Amino acid sequence: METPIFVAIQFYMKIALIGYGKMGKIIEKIAISRGHTITARSSSTLPINQIDFSNVDVAIEFTTPELAVNHIRYCVDHSTPIVVGTTAWGEHLPLIKDYVIQNGGSLLYASNFSIGVNIFFDLNRRLAKLMATHPDYTAGIKEVHHTAKLDAPSGTAISLANNILEQNENLSSWIHAENDTTAIASGQIAVRSQRTPNVPGTHKVSYNSEVDTIEMTHTAHSREGFGLGAIIAAEWLQHKKGIYTMQDIIKF
Repeated sequence: METPIFVAIQFYMKIALIGYGKMGKIIEKIAISRGHTITARSSSTLPINQIDFSNVDVAIEFTTPELAVNHIRYCVDHSTPIVVGTTAWGEHLPLIKDYVIQNGGSLLYASNFSIGVNIFFDLNRRLAKLMATHPDYTAGIKEVHHTAKLDAPSGTAISLANNILEQNENLSSWIHAENDTTAIASGQIAVRSQRTPNVPGTHKVSYNSEVDTIEMTHTAHSREGFGLGAIIAAEWLQHKKGIYTMQDIIKF
């Protein structure tokens, strides 16, 4: 029987935290509880180029979109696998993939590292495929996060929308519906955002028709689930080469 992914593994890593905000501190706590060591911490006052990477097995990056791409390149140049939780840098992904592959790097990126969310992603794809044969239903997504979250819609909501589009040729695009008066064209998925204090993250996918509504919801109770997923990703990525996502870890 395979060991459940929630169980701490038997080898221990030296981790560099690229970004030492709230998520970085949560990841640090979980990493130490699983036997790992934090050997470097990069922040706004300590740039990544001032870190000694000779004592790092893997880097975990949670910063901002404008910094993430250079952080990935820097880790690849220093032969350090990197797990990236920063979102909203997807426009650079094709170039980054080429850079990682050409230089023999290791990258695992995700819009959300929660194990539950990644199961939710798979359920979303399966439901979207089923609903593709029922065009009388209108697809919609709503995400709710804490007021400190800067991007809207969330990277998770965007991933949900894109996965629906991949499975349903009747739908052509998604649109961020900023308010109730936003015009939604036929074939579009409305993605709505709400910011509320002290909400780690809630995502709801719905299909509405004249006769009923189908809803599927994931509700995070804390940020610890995101931190645990990032550590699990780092444990999985060590000693691998290439480009991966959480779906490579979560096998159904």
